[in-house]
Amino acid sequence: MRVQSVSSILIYAGNLPQVVQHLKALLDQGVRNESICISCTGAHGIIEANENSTFKSLLQQFYLNLPDGMPLVWLAKLKGEASAGRCYGPDLFASLLAATANTSYSHFFCGGKPGVAASLNAIALQRWPGVSIAGVHCPPFRELITTEWQELATAIQASEASIIWIGIGTPKQEAFAAKLATLVPSKIIITVGAAFDFHTGQVKQAPAWVQKIGMEWFFRLLQEPKRLGPRYLKIVPKFTLVAIANYIGYALKRT
Repeated sequence: MRVQSVSSILIYAGNLPQVVQHLKALLDQGVRNESICISCTGAHGIIEANENSTFKSLLQQFYLNLPDGMPLVWLAKLKGEASAGRCYGPDLFASLLAATANTSYSHFFCGGKPGVAASLNAIALQRWPGVSIAGVHCPPFRELITTEWQELATAIQASEASIIWIGIGTPKQEAFAAKLATLVPSKIIITVGAAFDFHTGQVKQAPAWVQKIGMEWFFRLLQEPKRLGPRYLKIVPKFTLVAIANYIGYALKRT
């Protein structure tokens, strides 16, 4: 699978249909031994990794890091990856649920505020007929204690879920996924940020044209200025500098 390196993080340089096809094939052949982790990450994840070596090491160990935002796609295209496309968490969620409907593969939803995962369960069964939801869990907004981890792992194993979706937010969700992978074998664990909130209508999703021009962050900022303002004031300028430096480094290597 083609990848690009951004701040020492390998980011997938293909597109969403290719990812879905690959994951479906992975399910068909079977995930062996320890579970694998996949992150839908964007500028936020890259900047967090730049400033947190523990988080960077975590992403470097993931099976796949997918370009959740358009800036990473544009950077890939500038570096010659013509078929690069956005692998947006909510779209990956929808595509993979549709692709696994009427199969033996089932899903487990973990994340969201109280009641969100349960609402997503009901919505998914209506929106993607034939999909199998093995279970849901709403973790507390704090670190889980040992017994809680054990209870969650037991519930997932008993559910026989094939894919576990984690919707907690970066960087907590990646740490959560990595820990869970050591407790439940042979699963695909995917972190998808606010996908649960988008699909249940808890948060309004930006129109497609806004997403396409890479301004979804501004759309969300207008919705939640107090919560997201400080985040984007840091991320947008820092990622711009990282992207420019990354492309210059790539261009110099080609000369």
